Amino acid sequence: MLFEWKMTKGKALSLTGVVVLLVIGGLTVAFATPITSVPNKSINNGPDSCSPVIIAHRGASGYVPEHTLGSYALAITMGADYVEPDLVMTKDGHLISRHDNVLGLTTDVASHPEFANRHRTQTVDGTEISGWFTEDFTLAEIKTLRAVERIPDIRPGNARMDGAFQIATFQEIIDLVKGMQRSQRRTIGIYPEIKHSSHFSNIGLPMEELVVNTFHANGYLDSNSPVYIQSFEVNNLKELKKLTNLRLLQLFESDKSLQPADQALLNTSLTYGNMSTPEGLAEVAKYAAAVGPDKSFIIPRNEDNTLGEPTSFVEDAHAVGLKVHPYTFRAENTYLPKEFQSDNPAKSASGDLMGELRKFIEAGIDGLFSDQPDIAVRLRGPCL
Repeated sequence: MLFEWKMTKGKALSLTGVVVLLVIGGLTVAFATPITSVPNKSINNGPDSCSPVIIAHRGASGYVPEHTLGSYALAITMGADYVEPDLVMTKDGHLISRHDNVLGLTTDVASHPEFANRHRTQTVDGTEISGWFTEDFTLAEIKTLRAVERIPDIRPGNARMDGAFQIATFQEIIDLVKGMQRSQRRTIGIYPEIKHSSHFSNIGLPMEELVVNTFHANGYLDSNSPVYIQSFEVNNLKELKKLTNLRLLQLFESDKSLQPADQALLNTSLTYGNMSTPEGLAEVAKYAAAVGPDKSFIIPRNEDNTLGEPTSFVEDAHAVGLKVHPYTFRAENTYLPKEFQSDNPAKSASGDLMGELRKFIEAGIDGLFSDQPDIAVRLRGPCL
């Protein structure tokens, strides 16, 4: 259902309205403030001050459509340490926040007849996909679209906010974070993922240098900055290591037999399984400060969908100096281990996410990605 906060005189303000006000407030403060180095003296502490670090996965995407300014703003008010935008490119070279370069999954592009002829089929990371692609649209055209919920059957409350938000640029997200960290009186981190790096590079729209330049221009300069840059690919992270001192994170797909997209293009034999061994993690540590594995690398599921026994992944990563930030923790029964699911049969029903989180925290993780960051914050407590 759509959350409501009761106001004076019997009026109610919907979650959409609250989130819009948070966005406006955050951006107003940001635009009124000159760019400075980060953090600044008026803000008390950083996002790495407490453990585990809580990363709002696509924002507070369990409550608001993902990768919108509303989703990021709500995550910040919930106490998340970092917000996580996925980055893709427009035709005219702008960084925008979408989980995919396919627009039909999370925008209303299909309802725009003026863009009907942009629908096409292409191969992305070895997979043939049909749809509308960000690289075929200018930023001005992207701004005519509105965000919609990716999984409305699981998150029908989010779907009631379809059309409420534009597609955000990377700079708009930075502006929001800078504005809201002043009102929140704490430093809020930014944790972007570079999506489909090889694909965009091969069509003349490389992202790495632009991401770095954007961060540097906004005062995020080194490993002490509240930033991680992440990727499922390998060589772009090695390139980033040469471009910046900002921290990097190597992501791991859930299927250990898969290869990073760039390694498949290069015909190497490197798999995520290879990378997860002690020797593989030692190689990752040469260019990354942290690893982001699917949570099954840490505690796999049994055949009956209950949690199994912890592996040595966390210990092996720590042994070579890597932080461990697994993904993705979600409250809905669809995603939870069997023992933490509720009895409610509805697809949208939630279970005991705190129970699952406790098991992974006991396994020694340093941080976590969650669609419902408020639940993780309640378990850990605020980072004061």
